This record gives sequence, structure tokens and C-alpha cells, in this order.
Amino acid sequence: MGFLFNGLHSSAMGIRARLTDWRFIPAVINYTVNIPGKEGVADFGASKTSRRISVKCGVNPTGSMASLIHVLDVLAAWLDPTSGTAQLVLDELPDRYFLARLDSDVSCTRLIRCAGSFDLDFFCPDPYGYALSDENFTLTATGTHTILRTKGNAVSLPEYRLMGEVINDSSARWFRITTNGVALTISGRLAANEVLVIDTANMTAKVVDTDGVLVKNGLPYLSSLNLPELNLGTNTVSIEAEGCTFSSLAIQAKSRWR
Repeated sequence: MGFLFNGLHSSAMGIRARLTDWRFIPAVINYTVNIPGKEGVADFGASKTSRRISVKCGVNPTGSMASLIHVLDVLAAWLDPTSGTAQLVLDELPDRYFLARLDSDVSCTRLIRCAGSFDLDFFCPDPYGYALSDENFTLTATGTHTILRTKGNAVSLPEYRLMGEVINDSSARWFRITTNGVALTISGRLAANEVLVIDTANMTAKVVDTDGVLVKNGLPYLSSLNLPELNLGTNTVSIEAEGCTFSSLAIQAKSRWR
């Protein structure tokens, strides 16, 4: 067994790797307030903060200490945490990836015949694992549609890509997308060759052309920040268009695991 990090597999780097434990509930932060004169605290809930993944690794016998250090030098360049996060895929969980980087220093213990062993502690600022092969849906007509999410085990924060044509900024011209009963009204001039990208995870929106080149900020197009979320299983998406032309709505589910 092993893992894939930043596009390279551990086996190709000359190391053996395996999971020995799994934190099935990541770190949480509690929101509480002390109230003078009252025993206990006022509880305002909790949220997940980050995830840590520990992997035990070994280097096959190299014949000399110099050869072992050379292998470790190559690993240090591959795993350099200052390069930022990269996709981490564990062989035991081949359907998902985590965005991770190393969280601490790594010390290799020399074994017989100049083999080595060490632990890698990965830090994931986003505690969720995301589908390697995501679920995508394209709606090409107004009305009510049903889409089915089958991957993951948590509510997902999708990306919506809306195409259509709105000839001017009149308040009488708008799109309305209602996801599982939560409505989002969109108004503002949109050319036929432009795409309004709504990114729920980052709470942002932008207008790009069909080549992906940024045209302008898309947040002023949105009536609110009631951005869509998709449940595991059946979801209802309704599309309305008033005084404008609807072309398509592409949905990337960004299915994820807790």
C-alpha cells in the first residue's frame, strides 16, 4: 500500500507506506461563552477545523548511509511543505483526495543495511475528502429538475456555471435558481459568450468568457449569499428566467466525505 502526493506515488519514490490509524472525526472547535453567575458555559455549537493524517513509511535497504541520505533528499524535495498543499490520495481510499501538506519535521531512523523508517504527518486545512471523479450535471431548460448525488457522505458546496443572455441591467430581467427550496436571484447584463460562475465553497462569484478569462466580479449579480448546497441523494433545482434567455446551468457537485 502507499499514497499519491502531488501526482507522484510513494512506490515510485522508493518508499513503502501504510496507514496505521484513522481519525474518523477531525478536530473541532467549540464556540462557548462564560456567563458570570452561571455555572457552565453557553454553548453556541461547534465546527470542524482541520484534519491530520499520519502515514508510517519505510525506505528499502540502500547499502550505505550516503545512499540512504540521497533517497531522503529526493523525498524532501517531493514533500516540501513550503510548496503549499497538494492532492493526497491514499491507496486505502482511492475514491477521494485531501488537500494536504506536511505539518512537522521528519526524522528517519536508520535500520539494518541502511534501510530507514519514518512517520509523515499531513495537515489538511480543509477536513473534507473530495471525490476524485466528481459528479457533474448540465441543465438546459427552465423548470424543475431532479439531480442525484451518489458520492460522499456530507452536504456538498457546489460550483454553478450559468450561461444565458441578459441584454441590460434592468431589474425586470433576471434568473432565479432555487436549490432544495433556497432561492437565489441573479440580475445584471450577461453576454451570450459569458459565464457566471458561482462558487459556494469560497462564497465568491465571477463572470468569465468561454475561454475562462476573467471579465468582472460576479457578486453584484447575486441578490444574496444564499448560495446553493447539495444533499447526498435527491436534490431539486428549479430554474426561472424573466426577460432574458437561459442557455444552460452546469453543476459541479464537489461531492465530499466528512
